[in-house]
Amino acid sequence: MNNKITKLFNISYPLVQAGMIWCSGWELASAVSNAGGLGIIGSGSMYPDILREHILKCQKATVKPFAVNLPMIYPDIDKHIETILELGVKIVFVSAGNPKTWTQKLKDNGVTVVHVIANAKFAKKAEEAGVDAIVAEGFEAGGHNGREETTTMCLIPSIKQAVKIPVIAAGGIATGRGMLAAMALGADAVQIGSRFVASVESSANINFKNRVISANEGDTKLMLKQLTPVRLLRNEFYDKVEQVELSGASVEELAKLLGRGRAKKGMFEGDLTDGELEIGQIASLIREIKPAKDIVDEILTEYYSAKNELLKSEF
Repeated sequence: MNNKITKLFNISYPLVQAGMIWCSGWELASAVSNAGGLGIIGSGSMYPDILREHILKCQKATVKPFAVNLPMIYPDIDKHIETILELGVKIVFVSAGNPKTWTQKLKDNGVTVVHVIANAKFAKKAEEAGVDAIVAEGFEAGGHNGREETTTMCLIPSIKQAVKIPVIAAGGIATGRGMLAAMALGADAVQIGSRFVASVESSANINFKNRVISANEGDTKLMLKQLTPVRLLRNEFYDKVEQVELSGASVEELAKLLGRGRAKKGMFEGDLTDGELEIGQIASLIREIKPAKDIVDEILTEYYSAKNELLKSEF
């Protein structure tokens, strides 16, 4: 495969592993990069010294390109930027904030910048800010999400029409057929998160991984939309959130219920009762924990098979 994204990132396949908090450290990022995709270290759950450690370990584990995901709401973002530039990371995915804030500084230092968005308005702003590509993330995605609730199938052609820079599709993609569908809609690549949560190299707790592969349709829902929209797996914490939202809870009450460290408790420490379990709708299709390389190979094999099926079909 050779297209705008493979050339931009210097990778073999237009397949990106999402930079997920508590789930994507150096082991997962290096494994995906070694398999020919683009691995991403999720820095949003890391202190600056921990990010440094993960970057250095990733650089030892792979000679292939990898990226760092950088949520702009991170309190010590300037320290993360300093670490990224000092250690020579060449690709950064930024999210949750104004793309103008850091894009120019990163690009002035030779960094390729990708911004995550969920609607055409912010896609255009990201392009105007000078980013090199965007991730268009649909409503199906796990973790933090757009308030518009636009599905990936609707979002990708809309974003493709709105901007001229490369578009990476995200949200509800975990298979080769899903990848082919996204490319048919106009995407230049796909970003996959939930499938890689259930990988051997993911830093997610085994309890969380096992919960993901046992998830059924309807087990996730976009919650906390007044506070910060996030797709969660059903558990006791989920039920509490649903109950207080139905009763008309204020933003302050929701923030108090959420508290601090709830995502760490669920995804990293494995508390399936009171933890925040962030995962996408596509979890209902995931049934095995596999090495990241096997996941990449499986997706690509199915992609080519499905593509050949379509080419042979008669319309």
